[in-house]
Amino acid sequence: MIIVLLGPPGTGKGTQATAIKERYGIPHVSTGDILRANLAQGTPLGLEAKAYMEKGELVPDALILDLVADRLTLPDCQKGVLLDGFPRTLAQAEAFDRALVAQKKAIDHVLFLSVPEDALTRRLAGRRVCRGCAATYHVDFNPPPASLVCPGCQGEIYQRADDSQEAIRNRLKVYNDLTDPLIGYYREKAYLREVDGSESPARVAEAIARSLS
Repeated sequence: MIIVLLGPPGTGKGTQATAIKERYGIPHVSTGDILRANLAQGTPLGLEAKAYMEKGELVPDALILDLVADRLTLPDCQKGVLLDGFPRTLAQAEAFDRALVAQKKAIDHVLFLSVPEDALTRRLAGRRVCRGCAATYHVDFNPPPASLVCPGCQGEIYQRADDSQEAIRNRLKVYNDLTDPLIGYYREKAYLREVDGSESPARVAEAIARSLS
C-alpha cells in the first residue's frame, strides 16, 4: 500500500504519520530522510545531490524522483510506504506516476489533511521553541513558562521568525499555489481522501483509519 500524505504547515502531519506508521506497519518516508540517508552513505544519487547542494542550488525534480523511486525498491517498502512531502507539485506527481508504472506499482491513497487557514495561522503563530533543546510549546495548548526559560535545559524559549503572522501567510500562499493543482489531479484519479484536520489528533487518526479502510 502506497500512501501519500499532504497538508499545509500546521495540520499535524507528523503526528498522523506516526499513527499511520504504527497502525499499518509501513515506513514513514520523507524526501529529507531519503536525501540525508543517501548523503550519509555516499551513494551515487547522494553524491549527485551533494554537488547541487554545495553550489547552493536546489536538487532538481528528476533527481528527487530517482531518490524516491530507489527508496521504494528497498525491502522495508515491499508491504507499503507512507510518503510525506512528496510529491509537492503537479509535475512531480505526473513523473512519479510514470516511475511507479515502471515498477509495476501505483498509489493507493492520497490523504489530504484539510484545516481552515485561520486555524492554521493560530496554530503556527502560537508555537514557541527552546533555542537550546528545541522543545516545542504553544501559547494555547501547551503554554511555556512565564519566564520563557526552558525547564529542561534552561534555554531561551522564543518565537521563530517563520512563525510570525506575515511569514505564515506567505508560507500558506506558496503551499496553496503549488498544491492546488496537485489536489485536483489526485481528486480526478479518485485517489484523494480528504480528512478534516481541525479536530483533535485522536479524532483525526480515527477519520484517517476509516478513510483507509
